[in-house]
Amino acid sequence: MQVLRTVAEVRAWRKQENVRNEDVGFVPTMGCLHEGHASLIQQSIKDNKFTVVSIFVNPSQFAPTEDLDKYPRTLDADKKLLEELGVDAVFVPQPKDLYPRGIPLDVSKQVGPFISVLGLSEKLEGKTRPNFFRGVATVVGKLFNIVQPTKAYFGQKDFQQFVVLQNMVKELFFDLELVMMPITRSATSGLALSSRNKYLCEESLEIAANIYKGLKDGAQLIIKNQATEGVTRDDVLDAIQSRWIPYYQTGDFKLDYISIADVETLDEVETLSNKSQDIVISCAVYVRDRLDLKTTVRLIDNVLVPGC
Repeated sequence: MQVLRTVAEVRAWRKQENVRNEDVGFVPTMGCLHEGHASLIQQSIKDNKFTVVSIFVNPSQFAPTEDLDKYPRTLDADKKLLEELGVDAVFVPQPKDLYPRGIPLDVSKQVGPFISVLGLSEKLEGKTRPNFFRGVATVVGKLFNIVQPTKAYFGQKDFQQFVVLQNMVKELFFDLELVMMPITRSATSGLALSSRNKYLCEESLEIAANIYKGLKDGAQLIIKNQATEGVTRDDVLDAIQSRWIPYYQTGDFKLDYISIADVETLDEVETLSNKSQDIVISCAVYVRDRLDLKTTVRLIDNVLVPGC
């Protein structure tokens, strides 16, 4: 596995005679790799002659109040895993490589080109993290230009991110295919795997698994009624939150948002009676760690409900 540290090194690798005309799969990550990342990488290796992974904790998607410096960094372990998986190259740039003019966290002080996908970025996650998708789209756009992949792989857990990037790729005419892979979950609890899970004790991780269970309750209610008159948004919200109420009461959960939306537009759906409409139920929940009550971790999850 080649370790590439600069834009010039990636471009030189990509232009090699044995690489330049072949399919190249790409998995952009922020490191702290887990089984979810591994599933994306394995699919890329299956689909493509070559696979590149990037590891870069992107400053432009963090707000000044967020934990950029505390974000877990496990580069040596990550490289070992990538080697074991059979990745061909890993791109490990520094901020100065991708943001030559610097990248302060305060958006008003940032200079240079940035990508905003308007109409999608402001919803759901964008309400809590208003500049998050601007940062994501910008860095992913840069990485696509550098790596020139044939396909790029993303996880369903970040569903809104996938929709935003799909629109960016389509409307800015990037010449590649985006592939969304299913969420990788704990085999025992169903909790979505996340780099942030490591901040929670085992007891709190078991409690956090109820996030997915609540979403499933809502999805099952929609599916049960698809063939009849349908259900209202409030019915679905009640089904989800009835699973979570005990944890609100103990202080283990604090809700950021629940969304019941169209999968393409991310517009909220009020009456779930359109049998052909595909729905995504998504949420963000703050989970308190029971061993350290000062620690709360924001977890996201979603389930897809296909139309019938």
